Amino acid sequence: PCQPYGGNFCIQLMYCCTILPVCVWLLSVKPKTGILMLNMGGPEKLEDVHDFLLRLFLDTDLMKLPVQSKLGPFIAARRTSKIQEQYSKIGGGSPIKHWTSMQGEGMVKLLDEMSPETAPHKFYIGFRYVQPLTEEAIEEMEKDGVERAVAFTQYPQYSCSTTGSSLNAIYRYYSNRGARPKMRWSVIDRWPTHPLLVECFADHVRNELLKFPEEKRDDVVILFSAHSLPMAVVNRGDPYPQEVGATVQRVMERLGHCNPYRLVWQSRVGPMQWLGPQTDDVIKGLCERGKKNILLVPIAFTSDHIETLHELDIEYGQVLGQECGVENIRRAESLNGNPLFMEALADLVQSHLKSNEPCSRQLTLRCPLCTNPTCGETKAFFASQTLS
Repeated sequence: PCQPYGGNFCIQLMYCCTILPVCVWLLSVKPKTGILMLNMGGPEKLEDVHDFLLRLFLDTDLMKLPVQSKLGPFIAARRTSKIQEQYSKIGGGSPIKHWTSMQGEGMVKLLDEMSPETAPHKFYIGFRYVQPLTEEAIEEMEKDGVERAVAFTQYPQYSCSTTGSSLNAIYRYYSNRGARPKMRWSVIDRWPTHPLLVECFADHVRNELLKFPEEKRDDVVILFSAHSLPMAVVNRGDPYPQEVGATVQRVMERLGHCNPYRLVWQSRVGPMQWLGPQTDDVIKGLCERGKKNILLVPIAFTSDHIETLHELDIEYGQVLGQECGVENIRRAESLNGNPLFMEALADLVQSHLKSNEPCSRQLTLRCPLCTNPTCGETKAFFASQTLS
């Protein structure tokens, strides 16, 4: 404001005296409600890949490995160059932080209008395996003086391996310090059938179907693809498979069951048994049976990252599609910067704040065959939060 303004010192002075205090006031207003957007995250640069993998393979909430403190770093080092090569093919890094920031900005802008009694709202990003890490975000929220903190999973469907791991990180942050939270915490732990989420997915499917040749459109098979889980996790009672299925069912109802479809699973690694059928196997099987027009829909991912941009687009859409002789294979766009998706996020937070509930009833139930004692402690931590 104090730069020369048309050579008129009086105008400069008046501008500084009126505008600058407003700017200072805006910067000093502390957020009343902080929304911590939880996700796995992804490396923004190739040099971040190793640390990303290291944190991932050391996360005992995500996977159990023999002598994990030694085997985890070994696997991370061994896989780094291969994963770096994949990221180099999608622009050199993951765009998930970019999309999460855009979604958060749109969400809090709407919330300030929709819910003035809980404003100002501020979003924070808490990733598990890259910066900004969940623990760093909590520290920033405490420093900002947030009164009401909402842990908001960005996975619509709950799994102990994803949302569960992020919530455990919040619990451990306080447990390791022997400190009570300065903020009143609550959690949005799942939202697989939220109407606006369903509408977003349905819109993106409709838009992509229109890009198929008209004479082939009715023959397109829709493959809803979600990240798979080891069967050992599923058999413990993880609710993820049925919650993904619930999203698919609602989306197809919204689409009027316009095309045949299947729910398939991607990203299997290692020799253990995983939840199937696998996306690549299904593409091969469909082509062998003459179904060569395929639409891939990432139903458990709301933002683009390595699983959509490399695995679905390149490995399956380009390489596998050519090998199988598909006629047309496309992918529905991720929700990314869709304004309707930002409305969905804002509506979820507003409804949650109004409910004055610390978490869903589902969160309080551990998997019947759970083997991780921290899960029980985390669920008790959130369920016991007093919001009144």
